[in-house]
Formats: sequence, structure tokens, C-alpha cells
Amino acid sequence: MVCITLPDGSRREFDHPVSVHEVARSIGTGLGKAALAGRLAVDGEPARLVDASHVIDRDASLSIVTDKDPEGLDLIRHSTAHLLAYAVKSLFPDAQVTIGPVIENGFYYDFSYKRPFTPEDLEAIEKKMAELARRDEAVTREEWDRDEAVKFFRGIGEAYKAEIIASIPTNEKISLYREGDFIDLCRGPHVPSTGRLRVFKLMKVAGAYWRGDSNNEMLQRIYGTAWARKEDQDAYLHMLEQAELRDHRRIGRELDLFHFQDEAPGLIFWHPKGWTIWQQVEQYMRQVYQDNGYQEVKAPQILDLSLWKKTGHWDNYQENMFTTESENRVYGLKPMNCPGHVQIFNAGLHSYRELPLRYGEFGQCHRNEPSGSLHGMMRVRGFTQDDGHIFCTEDQLQEECAAFTRLLQKVYADFGFTEILYKVATRPEKRIGADEVWDKAEQALKDSLDLSHCDYEVSEGEGAFYGPKIEYTLKDAIGRHWQCGTIQVDFSMPARLGAEYVDAQDQRRTPVMLHRAILGSLERFIGMLIENHAGALPAWLAPHHAVVCCISDASAAYAEQLARDLKAQGLRVFADVRGEKITRKIREHSLQKIPYILVVGDKERESGAVSVRGRGNLDLGTMPVADFTARLKHEISTRQQGTEPAQA
Repeated sequence: MVCITLPDGSRREFDHPVSVHEVARSIGTGLGKAALAGRLAVDGEPARLVDASHVIDRDASLSIVTDKDPEGLDLIRHSTAHLLAYAVKSLFPDAQVTIGPVIENGFYYDFSYKRPFTPEDLEAIEKKMAELARRDEAVTREEWDRDEAVKFFRGIGEAYKAEIIASIPTNEKISLYREGDFIDLCRGPHVPSTGRLRVFKLMKVAGAYWRGDSNNEMLQRIYGTAWARKEDQDAYLHMLEQAELRDHRRIGRELDLFHFQDEAPGLIFWHPKGWTIWQQVEQYMRQVYQDNGYQEVKAPQILDLSLWKKTGHWDNYQENMFTTESENRVYGLKPMNCPGHVQIFNAGLHSYRELPLRYGEFGQCHRNEPSGSLHGMMRVRGFTQDDGHIFCTEDQLQEECAAFTRLLQKVYADFGFTEILYKVATRPEKRIGADEVWDKAEQALKDSLDLSHCDYEVSEGEGAFYGPKIEYTLKDAIGRHWQCGTIQVDFSMPARLGAEYVDAQDQRRTPVMLHRAILGSLERFIGMLIENHAGALPAWLAPHHAVVCCISDASAAYAEQLARDLKAQGLRVFADVRGEKITRKIREHSLQKIPYILVVGDKERESGAVSVRGRGNLDLGTMPVADFTARLKHEISTRQQGTEPAQA
């Protein structure tokens, strides 16, 4: 007798071993048809995903996985990667397959082939995938002896696959999956048949080194996306179109904000208008520091290597650090600001009455990111963090974390982001500090989010090497997620660097150190802002608040005087007195996404007024200069996000 316990607590008994699919069918015909796999827990072991064909021969707990579950979507994408390999081998028998994992929103598969794949090849491969899916061939699991599998794949010319299998310990069974005449190495699970793979699209081809090593062969990586429903894929493809139109690199060129060049890979050349945006962001955050008890500090750019060894950065992060030498001493260019802040804390002896002590810095950091990973402002080698560190007691830890979450929510709202996802990242395999310390730190973070009434996910093993963290992720105007803010609990670094305070019993104690950032990298955050607003930044952030355009030479002097008067009131305004037609001026400045275009002619000059056009070709009519000025100042002071939609 086999007893299966379902998620609702109900039980089903079978007088013989039973497959996951049979259990699903016993619950209902519809579920039987929809079942892709099962989440199975046996003998108190953690639940694991298994194929729908997996046979259960003992009492177990089981939940049926369909395409409505996140695991189901991953199964579809994983199986579609194999379908891609199946199609490539059908069309290009000489191609060798390597690996094909699931990635965010899709999958890829790497191939070795004698020539580059062309767009026409991708079209043919996708067509072949659709044909194979229509055949609805069963996807079946087989277990092989390792040496037998190595011999088999070498025999069919799949050297890469044979190399992967040969690296597996000899006593392990090898699982292979077969569909039609294609067989591939995989742990699984997979969908029951190719007919479950109906919605997919191949996206592009890129280069990728075998095993990520530049000394190895360059392979061809075919990327694709796959979904359970066509409407989901259509929405995703539309989002990609919008993302391309909103690309901060393109908008940066069009609006003359910044540029990149080969002589400074991963570094930004800021133009006047782009630097104006930067200054607005920095000045806003500086006010946030001042209003919330932070003291702004500045630490050195380079520190002796001995300090980075003490902190653990050298052992855990050296491949990402730039170094330099002087007078037979080796220095590390800082990849983060925390060691410098500990040195500032250590410069004097602090009483418990001074805690929490909050330091903030716009700290410029450098990280030796691989050139292939650089991506505009989103992934750079030189960046500035709105970095802060809080030194506090263990009793203050939870409230400090909760207060930070509340502050972060307000800041994001001021920048136009109202939807935040919260995630607690726990201890990674490579870490420093005792387990009991990690237990305490992880619980404090969870408790702080509970105190703030925030729902959150737990990401096992994704914490920093020195402590767990909360990650704050924003959702932008087209539905993309951006991980920005973080707060990290660190019991280790203060002790390693000798940080102490004097407690109420006149005993020296090591403070808890909280690493925190709201925006993260200012460069990346500004790139996000540009894309979120499609370059049409709200007035308080825009490089220019308004431009004054004269209709004719007769009103040029009035336009220039008006611009000077508005600038004297702290507004970012300039005059356009070129001899161009007013329609051309309006079009050019509209394309530059300036919030307001002020048109002045004889009538406006004589009455001391302006004709106002808001962004998005919004005609606000003629009004006294004082009325417009009051409107604009109110919009800036309240950080309004603008009335027009952000369109690419």
C-alpha cells in the first residue's frame, strides 16, 4: 500500500507503486492532462522535483506541478533548451552540443560548429523546433553507467558532452533524457512530451567560451525565451521593444548626457546636462543624510593591502580588485567603502550613548569587472555609492533595520518607484564568522521586515561573505525588476578591525556594523531613472526646467531677460533666440524632453507673460510669469513625477 499526502492534507492510497501522473489523474482528468512534474518528499527528506513519469513506491508527500507554477515555467524553459539542441542536431548534424540552462525569462544552449549561425539559421531552427513540438514525442529518462555514457557520447562525436560526463565521479549513475532520436545528458526533470512546448522564440546568437575560460574554444550561444501562454510571451516581447527604445545609452547620446569610449572601459564621461542630473540626485541624497542622523564622511581611495587582508576582502574578492604599488608597498583601490568607515570610527573611543552612529559617504569605488560583462551605466568599473554604515548595539539592530526600510520607501517614492520587492539573503557557502552569529543576524533582518509589515522572500545562500542582507528590488514603468538598495548585518568586520565602544558597565564591546545603501551605484540608478522615465525626467531632476523661445528678433531681448530672471530664482532655464521658425524650436526642444517650453512674442513681451507648453505637446495657455514660476517651483519642491505618461 502506497499512501500519498497532498498539499491540502488529504490522502490517496494505492495498492501498487504509482507514477506522479497517475496520482494527478486520480485527482481529476484536467489535472492529469496539466501535470508537468511533481514536487515529492519521501522519508522526511527535502522535497525535490521529479518527472511526471516518476514512480512512487513508498509513502510520500506530493504536489503536482503545472504550467501555472513557477517551477512549471522553469521546466518548460529547460525542456525548450533541449528542444533547441534537438532541432540544431537535426539541421546541423556536425554541431556539438554542450550545456543549456534556464536563465531569467528564457534559456540558452551553447554549440560548437564550424561556422557562425546566421539569422536565417535561427529562423530555420525555430521552425524545426515547432515541427518537433507538433510531433508530441515522449521525453523519457534513462539511467546509464558513467563510463558507458562517456563511451557513447565519444562514439557519436559529442566530445564536450563526454568531457562533462567524465568529470562526474565514477560511482554516480548518469541520467539521460531521450526525445525522438535525440538523447542528452541532464539531471532533469523535464516535461512529459515535446507537445507541451508550444510558445517559444529564439532571440539571438552570442559568443561564449567553453566553461567560461578564455583559453578555451569560443562557442556559439543561442538565446531563446519560452512561456506557458502566448499572451505572456507577447507581453514580454513588447517589454523588450520598450526596453530597447528606452535604452539609457541611446537616450544618453540623443540628449547629450554622457558617453563611453575605449580608452576608459567601464567608466563614464559626464557631459554638462548629465552631470546636472547627477548633482540633483546627490544633493537630494545629501539632504536625506542630514535629515536622518547621518554624518557625511570621506575615506581614501586606496588602502594598504594589509587592511584588505584583515577585512577578508583579499581572500574573498581579490579577483575583482584593482591594485597599485608605490615604494615597495601594495595598495588596493577600494571596491567598497566599509573598511574606511571603520577606520574613522576607530579614530576615537565611543560611548554607548553615542550609538547608533551613522556615517554616510558618496564613495567612489572601482571593481575589475570582466570587459564582457560591462553594460553602459548598469555595469561599470568605476562607480559611486550612496554608501552608509551604522555602528550600533545588538539591541538597536532590529529598529535600525526597520527605520532604514521606512526611509528607503520614501526615497524610492520621491524618484517615482512605488513597488518594492523584499528579499532576505542568507549565509553563502564561502563566508566568515560562526554559525550562531549568522543565526542571530538573519533573524534580526527577518524581524525588522515583520516590524515594517513587509512581505519578503528568503534567498538561501545569497548573502555577502561577511553577513546576511536584505535586498530591495524596484519595479519600473515597463515591469522590469532592479535590485538597488541593501542593508547587511556584519558582526565580523568590526571585530577584525578592532572597533570598540564603552558600554554602560564601562566595558569595551564590539559594535554591530550595518552596511547600507539606498540607491546603490548612483551611475546605475541614474541609468534606471533614464529608462524608467524614457528620458523625460520629472522637472526636479531634469537638466533644464524650461527653455524660453522667442518668436522673432523683436522679442529676443525679452526672452533673454526672462531666462536671466528665472535663473536668478534658482531655476535651470536658458533662452533660444536663434533665427529659426518657432515651430522648429518647439520640435527640437520637445525631442530634448525639456519639461516646459516658454514661447514669447510681442503680445507676451507687452503684457509680461509667457505662453506655456508642457511636455507631451500640452498647451497650458498664456499666463503671467509669476504664475508660471509658482507652478514650476511647486512642482519641483513636491517632486511631482509629471502629468504626461513616460513614453519611449
